[in-house]
Amino acid sequence: MFEGQTILITGAASGLGRAWAEGFTADGATVIAADINNKGLIEVPAAMHLTVDVSSASEVEQMIADGIAQTGRIDVLFNNAGLGFNKRLENSRDGDFEQHIAVHLFAMVNAMRAAIPHMRAQNYGRIINTISRNAENDVIGTSAYAAAKAAMWAASRVTAAELQDTNILVNMLIPGPTRTAIWSKDMQNFQEPSATYPTAKMLASFANDGPSGKVYWNETEYPMFREGN
Repeated sequence: MFEGQTILITGAASGLGRAWAEGFTADGATVIAADINNKGLIEVPAAMHLTVDVSSASEVEQMIADGIAQTGRIDVLFNNAGLGFNKRLENSRDGDFEQHIAVHLFAMVNAMRAAIPHMRAQNYGRIINTISRNAENDVIGTSAYAAAKAAMWAASRVTAAELQDTNILVNMLIPGPTRTAIWSKDMQNFQEPSATYPTAKMLASFANDGPSGKVYWNETEYPMFREGN
């Protein structure tokens, strides 16, 4: 169902990103896999591999430019790259918090800013940003992670509103407890990354009049920051 579409996924060398790259490739898409981990990246089934440090605005801009140059378009953009922050704020080093925000929030903002003009020109675009319920909670040791995901939620919603007169949809995906490298705790009861692909696929295939500015978890809209969650 994705034949003829180009899908760019950051954080594609492992975990969620790799599972989505595998899924979309199998479903006929031209996948661009991007990650800072070149060794893991080359093992991912994709039409194109880009080694990118998403905390660098210039590298993110070049990533979008390279994808357009090679495939002619970017139909779907997954801002998924991330890392864990498992330390109390008082124990973090100078720059730790800022680097975490750069990898999550600024990477997403820079990628959307670079991709949106191309999506406007082709009159089509689907942007999916990976967030987390951790944004709503006060789990000890996750201050930077929670702050980044909350800011991603806010920026995504505003961007969606700014694009409401276009055929560009901006939505968010919550994977839920999943076995990925960002967690240091026991993951015995966590799901496999492939379990999140149906939701990723659903958001990437929304119709032209589909929802925008929404959050989805397990193929269902999730009410972020609403009392009672």
